[in-house]
This record gives sequence, C-alpha cells and structure tokens, in this order.
Amino acid sequence: MLDLKTVLVVNLATASLQAVVWIFVWLAWRHLYELKFLAAGFTAIAIGLLLMILRGEQPAAWSIVLHNTVIKLGLVLLAEGLARFLGQPRYTWIGISLLIFQVVAWSIALAVDPGNLAIRIHSSTLFTIIMMSVMSVALLRDRTQPWLLRWMTIAVLAEYIAASIIHSAIEYWNPAAAQDITVLDNRNAWYLLQGVLFLIALFACLLFMVSSRLSAALREKNDALLREVVERRNLENQLNTSLETERALREEQADFMRIVSHEFRTPLAVIRNAADMIGLVGDRSREATKERLTGIGEALDRLFSLIDRFMTNDRDNGFRPQSMQIGSLMADVQFHFEMTGRGERLHFRTYGEATSVFVDPDMLATVVINLIDNAFKYSPENQPIHIDTLSASGFVVIQVCDRGIGIPKAEAHKIGRRFFRASNAKAGSGTGLGLYSSRKLLAYHGGTLELLPREGGGTAAVARVPVLSGTTEPALQEEIMA
Repeated sequence: MLDLKTVLVVNLATASLQAVVWIFVWLAWRHLYELKFLAAGFTAIAIGLLLMILRGEQPAAWSIVLHNTVIKLGLVLLAEGLARFLGQPRYTWIGISLLIFQVVAWSIALAVDPGNLAIRIHSSTLFTIIMMSVMSVALLRDRTQPWLLRWMTIAVLAEYIAASIIHSAIEYWNPAAAQDITVLDNRNAWYLLQGVLFLIALFACLLFMVSSRLSAALREKNDALLREVVERRNLENQLNTSLETERALREEQADFMRIVSHEFRTPLAVIRNAADMIGLVGDRSREATKERLTGIGEALDRLFSLIDRFMTNDRDNGFRPQSMQIGSLMADVQFHFEMTGRGERLHFRTYGEATSVFVDPDMLATVVINLIDNAFKYSPENQPIHIDTLSASGFVVIQVCDRGIGIPKAEAHKIGRRFFRASNAKAGSGTGLGLYSSRKLLAYHGGTLELLPREGGGTAAVARVPVLSGTTEPALQEEIMA
C-alpha cells in the first residue's frame, strides 16, 4: 500500500526541481517572458505541497483551504503561461473565477461539514476539468508547434482529467470513513502518484515546446542572415555594376575625346589647303580667293560645331537631327573634298536627291568623309572612288567603293575596333579611329556600317541610315556594287 507522506515528498521534490529548471530557462531566454508564468506555476505547486507536508495531524480549516488553493493557483499560472507562450487568447478571468470558487466551496464545506471529503474532491475535479480543457483548447488552436507534440500534450492533460474524474467517482461510490478524513487517507496516494507522473510528462512536453520555439527562432535568424548575405551580395554586385558603368562612361568619354581629335584634322586640312591656295593665287584671281575663303569659313564653322558638340558635358545634347534632302548632304561632302584638292578622283551618284531624311547633318557628313578618307588612304592614286547614294527598303544607303588593298578575310571581323588597323595597312598613316568613330556616329541615327569585299579587289563601305520621312527609290545596289 502506498504511503501518502512518501508520495507527497516525491511530489514536492519533482515540482521543486521543475520550478528551479524553469527559473533558469527563463533567466537564459528572457525574451520569452511567458516562461516566467510557467516557472511561477511550478513554484506555486511546490510551495503548496510543502505546506501540505508541514501541516499537522489536525490542521486548521483555513490552512487546508490555503494549501490547496496555492496548488490550484499553480495550475492557473501554467494555463496562463501556456496560452501566452502559444500566442493564444488568454482566459484569465476563468482562472480567477475558479480560484474564487475553490476558496468559497472549500470554506463552506469545511464550515458546514468538515467530515464531508466528497464535496472538496468534486470541486477540485471540476476545477481540474475546466483548467485542463482551457489548456487543451489553446493547444488545438496553435499552429506554431509540431502537431505530434501538441497532441501528446493534450493526451497528458486528458490523462489527468480522467484520473480526477476517477478519483471523484471513487469518492462518490465509496465514501471515506469518518476516521480517515482528518488529513487524507492512504487510499488517495495513487492520485498523488499519478500527479507526479503528470507533472513530469507536462514538464517534458513544455520543455520540448520551448526547444521547438528556439529552434524555429534560430532557423528564422539563419534565414534572415542568409537573406542579408544575399542582399549584401546584390548590393555588392550593384556597386560593382555601378563602378563598371562609371568606368565604361570614363572610357567612352576618352573615346569621344580621341574621336574629336581625329575629326578635327578634316576641317583643319580644308583650312590649310585653302590657305595654301590663297598664298599661291594671291591677288591674281579674286574669285578663287573668295571661293577659298568661303571654304575656310565653312571648315571653321564645322570645327566650332564639333567642339560645341563633343566637348559639352552632356554628349546627348550634341545630337541635333533635322530634316534635310540627301542630295544636299552629298553636295556638302563633295564641296569639302573640292576644297582639299582631292575631288577629281571622286565620282558621286545620288539617286533620289529629293529624298528627305531626319539626320544630324554634321555627324552624317563626318561619317561619309571618314569613309572617303579611308578609300583615299588605301587605294592607288590612279583609281577612282565611287560614292553612290540611294534609298531602299526604308533606308538611305551610302556606299563608298574603291579598288584598294582590301581587307584580309581573317581580320574582317576586327575592322572598326578602336585603334585596330589591318596588317596590310600598317605601312600607311592612320590612327585606327576613323571607322570606329563612324560607327559611333551612325549609332546615334540607328544606322549601321558594313565593309564588304568587291569583285576584282577593293572594298565597299556601306552605311545605312533609317528614312523617317520622304519617298523611296528602287534598289540599285547590284548595279552599284558591280
């Protein structure tokens, strides 16, 4: 037969150790402030059991009520802590109401009939059923803890409810004798023993819940850290991209400076040639002098225009398209080479001179002049250069055809890169920027440049610029390329 005193001591030791453990757990993880309610609950149970062990054989009625109420307070605190820990609605008013009911019911029972143990047992059973049911509802509603752990805890609570009901049923069907009710008789020791097992099981379930919460928090922090690392890497990539963009912009600015310096030579050559002609002609031909001075003025205007456009801080403002007839543009190019004294080798053919295009005249003229300059550099002096202009399929096509040294087939894909010169052209003068700058200037217009080999030798430089307005003429490319 179980000894009641021994079971109470075991209960006290178990509850005390659990209270100490929960106090240390709460001190270790203070951000989980709900744990202090669990620690307080186990502490209250331990205090109630201690007082029950220390009371005498004939305790006063108030001490019986106090000791049992302290134990019941521990259950209320456990229910409160569990609800707070799970983030579920707290029914504090139920716990307070039950405590008041406990005090009133036990006080009346002891005052009216001290020998009636059944009333006190039944009221305790009602208290237990309600509080354990509140805890079970909180577990059923929760979705933060693993479902298996929640159902195991509910099973532990259900076991205690069942034991309380059995205890109450035994008292109802087999009341204790009057001589056995001074404190508690040994036949109730089994109930206190299962209470020890209940406390151990509930303690383990609650501890696993805290562990699960901390593991989830750790995973969340790891995920947040991983997201931060990814974000920092993205920021680093963005910073690297920004640096690369800035580096590219600086390089592009340097490219434009090289292009400008390259293009300055063309109007300066016109000025130098015109000045030389004026020196030779002098006052002997007033018309020739006037023509040369006009050429100098136009070359200077073009030079100043290039300076204004390419030296500006905002390069995009340098692109100034306007509507003009393609015949007028080619006439300006032809006049430029007449001013340099090289016009006799050039043969201009323009099909559809009235075709209107929306282009930047200076930029497109610079492109054509560069292509013709290249033809001069790399073709024999006795060979003519053909410049044919036509409109076809929504494009204005300008082709500069020579009978020069051509482009080595293995190096064709490299032609047009900055500073690159073909192996068969290195003996002559040049910087390798003419075609590069031409492609840059054509890009403003959405145009393209192709370098095609010609039958019989030589190269055809084909510049295409979209026609935004005007009429189109039949394609004559085959005739021109022959």
